[in-house]
Amino acid sequence: MTAHGFELIGGREKRAIVLVPSDPAWPERFVRERARIVAALGGAARLVEHIGSTSVPGLVAKPIVDVLVGVDDPDDDRIADALVTAGYELRVREPGHRMVRTPARDVHVHVWRSDDVEVERYLRFRDRLRADAGERAAYAALKQRLALLDWDDMNDYAEAKSALVEEILARAGAPPRDR
Repeated sequence: MTAHGFELIGGREKRAIVLVPSDPAWPERFVRERARIVAALGGAARLVEHIGSTSVPGLVAKPIVDVLVGVDDPDDDRIADALVTAGYELRVREPGHRMVRTPARDVHVHVWRSDDVEVERYLRFRDRLRADAGERAAYAALKQRLALLDWDDMNDYAEAKSALVEEILARAGAPPRDR
């Protein structure tokens, strides 16, 4: 654990950032993963949403389907344990958030408290990119420029996008991050 309570299971990972054109198989994959998550969590899953670039038709993306799951208490170990039993691997443990992923690393499941501000931010960002071609194009252009660089960790690539993400979120009327 770090001083901020963030645990990255397995440590930092150097991976090439490979963007591909939008794929109609991504929403279908989300539907399958949603069923898997609901089967694992039952009523504990208050919401299950497709987020990230693969949820935005026409947007280039890393071929990783991101899923947002809202629960009452993401710190309850039974939540992550149920997802691990369903075949996911725990990658991130921090107060109020867990991230699990498939062994193939092609699906990331982010578990937040249903009323966490991050849930609203993820959904507003997705919806803004879906609705606004100019925002989508600006985001795609930044992603493509950044993908040409060499990154020590995928999290560094994500951080490099944060200024534009925050601008888009502000225009979408999203609340500020409370952390």
